[in-house]
Amino acid sequence: MTDTPTTTNGHHPTEPLDLIPLPDAPTDPTAPADRVTRDTSYEIALDEEPPAAAKPVTVDLPGDGIVPGTVPAEGRRPIIPTGLHRGNRAASAQATAHRLGYVAAFHTVRLPWYSVQALGWSVVGMVRLIGRQLRWWWVSEQYALLQQAASDNDPDRWLKLHREGKATRRWRGIVLALQVIAVIIATLIVAGLPLAFQLLTIAALVPLLARSGRPAGRPIIAPAVVTRRYRKLNSDVVLRAYYAAGLGHPDRSDQQIEFGAQMARDGNGSRVLINLPYGRTFAEAVKAREKIASGLDVSIAQVALTRDPASNRSHWLWVADADPLALPAGRTPLLACKETDIWQPAPLGLDERGRQVSLLMMWISILVGAQPRQGKSFTARLLALYAALDPYVRLDVFDGKGSPDWRKFALVAHSCSFGFTLSRDGDPLEIFVQMLRDLKADVQQRYQHLSELPVEVCPEGKLTREIARNPKYNMPVRLVIIDECQEYFDTGDKELNKEIAGLLVYLVKVAPAAGIVVLDATQKPGGVGAGDVATSFTSFRDNHQVRIALRTGSYTVSDMVLGSGAYSEGFDSSVLLPSYKGVGILRGASDETPTVRFYLADAEDAEKILTAARALRQRAGTLTGHAAGQTMIRETRDVLADAASVFQSGETGLDWAQMAARLAERIPEHYTDLTAETISAQLRALGITSVNIKRDGQVLKGAKQAAITAALAARQSSTS
Repeated sequence: MTDTPTTTNGHHPTEPLDLIPLPDAPTDPTAPADRVTRDTSYEIALDEEPPAAAKPVTVDLPGDGIVPGTVPAEGRRPIIPTGLHRGNRAASAQATAHRLGYVAAFHTVRLPWYSVQALGWSVVGMVRLIGRQLRWWWVSEQYALLQQAASDNDPDRWLKLHREGKATRRWRGIVLALQVIAVIIATLIVAGLPLAFQLLTIAALVPLLARSGRPAGRPIIAPAVVTRRYRKLNSDVVLRAYYAAGLGHPDRSDQQIEFGAQMARDGNGSRVLINLPYGRTFAEAVKAREKIASGLDVSIAQVALTRDPASNRSHWLWVADADPLALPAGRTPLLACKETDIWQPAPLGLDERGRQVSLLMMWISILVGAQPRQGKSFTARLLALYAALDPYVRLDVFDGKGSPDWRKFALVAHSCSFGFTLSRDGDPLEIFVQMLRDLKADVQQRYQHLSELPVEVCPEGKLTREIARNPKYNMPVRLVIIDECQEYFDTGDKELNKEIAGLLVYLVKVAPAAGIVVLDATQKPGGVGAGDVATSFTSFRDNHQVRIALRTGSYTVSDMVLGSGAYSEGFDSSVLLPSYKGVGILRGASDETPTVRFYLADAEDAEKILTAARALRQRAGTLTGHAAGQTMIRETRDVLADAASVFQSGETGLDWAQMAARLAERIPEHYTDLTAETISAQLRALGITSVNIKRDGQVLKGAKQAAITAALAARQSSTS
């Protein structure tokens, strides 16, 4: 390679761009010694001066695209192929044998059909061969010359051509007759040979005749292995893509695309560092990802952009050889049925580049959204199965559609219900509402208790792994799973809808920090409920920190699932193909937003994992609630906890009459005939002061929520 004049981005005006320029910056003799003339600001050099002897660096992959260092310079191939090196011979022989065996089996199965086709096309080939010989004998190519002579009114030329044609036909007729005689003699000889030789002769002639008779471009024997189409990157292709996407301009020196590193192979694709023009950002490149894919002439799934931490105008472009999302990630590693730890990331699947994607479930709420039958429940269930294998995690599982997807979780769930149809366990809706009330009271008690624990036990006032696993504190990590969560916002009872909406909004906002993970799945992320309930559902949806969107119907639905601004950043789950089962976009878990091929755990796998999870819980002594056969209706009532559960979101106090009415409505088995005077006396006996409460412009006696919460925390502290 020789040094040639280059433009500001290293592109010679008449040559393909394949170099990164490292020019010698001109110096100013009057400038201070610590100052460089290029890219300076406020007398401080931003970039280091390149070495004076620096040479251009090759951008394009050398040779045939093998990783640099594995082939000699100048693109020369190795003298002895890598597969024939001493350490690789056994593997190469095995791979070759497998391939040849597959090809042989493929064609053996299809041999009868090949034979039928060959016989049919051989007949056509024989007819074509006879017709070709007859046309040759009759000198048919002379017709055009005779016609031209007649058109030119040249009888002498016509007669000459006619005489020459007759002589040629006479000679060719003799040759053709000899050919016929030879064929007859050969046929008689073959007919007198043994059957085996006859068959060999036919086997030799049929392929030749079939090749002559088959249509052009239609082979009789199809290839056993289909060669995949893939894009081999080079600098010209990349530049074309970025300029077509509007991220720069080739004719403007300040708007040209540069390369920051040598192009290299990376896994099943190629990558290169792209430097956008000054003022352009990584976010703009992400938005233009679809146009970049078009410019590269590949599918959008084959293009991945990764932020460069050194500069916001730089990023890594990775282009897969083939669509990486079309290949399933395989079955979940949870099938090993080993004990997990909720405090460690859960394996989700593989990203576009085949890298493992995991998710730490602590301290977050998770929303999974997609169209029906795109893997929404399977994806949510994958996280729930990971939590189930941790015997110290308490599970509450509720499915608004009542499908079989979640029913096996009854083996480990502390509380659960499926659909809205009455069952032996009671009314599913009542079980769900009671779980929410108890969970809210639990969250409030946890915060109070954590704030009172000594620093050596709870150093930051937050739940720790040791506290969560110590039964003394009764604060295990809890995972609340709600599939088809939108169904619980529209139960048909307006007052109940409001209560459920308030409780769910409270949980996604407040509960994760107390060690309670909320996992929700929906196929309808918008337009649920009316009035305050609709507003609450929007607030509920938007307060999930981590979002997973599998295929959705439109970019607006995708934005509802992934969160506002996802589409403007280039993330749209509606462009995922219908054939991508179990593929979705993960947003909010880290700085990156990967497209994930989620692991598969079907119904049989889930049952196997849950059976093992139940055994782990039995061994650890953590099987509780429904899974342990405990009834959801309590034998004794807890006035203090029940009173705390009836407060709705935003309420700081309730008068005695209102509290009595709510208790009678929600827990009728214990409070059917409860009056304002009775509940007042019971709570005052437990240390709750009767204070003035404003209601509908009136001042009535009642209790403050803070006082009840404090009393609960004090009781918990005294019993621990």
